[in-house]
Amino acid sequence: MRLHFDPSLAENYSSVSQKIRVMSEAWVAGNGYCVYCGSRLVHFKNNKPVGDFYCSSCKAEFELKCHREKLNERIQGGAYDAMVSKIESGTVPNLLCIAYDTKDYSVKNFVAIPGYFFSKTLVLKRKPLKETARRAGWTGCILDISSIPSDGKVYIVKDKAVIDKNSVIGSFMKTLFVGSMDENTKGWACDILKCIEFMGKNIFSLDDIYGFEQLLQSRHPRNSAIRAKIRQQLQMLRDKNYLVFLGNGMYRLR
Repeated sequence: MRLHFDPSLAENYSSVSQKIRVMSEAWVAGNGYCVYCGSRLVHFKNNKPVGDFYCSSCKAEFELKCHREKLNERIQGGAYDAMVSKIESGTVPNLLCIAYDTKDYSVKNFVAIPGYFFSKTLVLKRKPLKETARRAGWTGCILDISSIPSDGKVYIVKDKAVIDKNSVIGSFMKTLFVGSMDENTKGWACDILKCIEFMGKNIFSLDDIYGFEQLLQSRHPRNSAIRAKIRQQLQMLRDKNYLVFLGNGMYRLR
């Protein structure tokens, strides 16, 4: 995998954003791959409301976002209504995020986020464009990925090191079960995954997770049985082969 954009592709563009768009899209087309099956990515025609690439084999869709130097937890999205519609219909494209070095246009980090991790609570509505704007009334959005667990942010390139393709695909397969959940269940699963991530342990106890009870209560104020919900979620993660139950209230990451 070549880790540099090709500046010659952008010689006829004056806008910096246009230059980056042209170079990054060409780079993904030449170096990226489908994180579900490993096949080649194909560029959509321009002006698609949500989505930049699709897999030539399984047809999974991907949207590309570029960042200078480092990845951001709040990402500028496209049209708000289009994104919400995608979430409601379960057709949110997977997100590809590139952080590039501004000095030599090299790719520092390249991350894929499964579309099924997105819920409406992560899509922040922006103010409509003013009446004097060329697209007056158009409303964009911001994607807040801070609450997505690290297992939902799969590195393809990390700190300029290319990750093995089979490892990348395996990481994606690990969380496929999230895609079959409704909005509320998905929110709970992601919150428990974030709690497990925060502990930083491969082996942990039920009491360790109970330590997040107040935090989970604040995120789910209508739930009056937080501990019961925690146990339910841990059982679900065990059944989905994400966790191994060791007995006596102890769990291990698989």
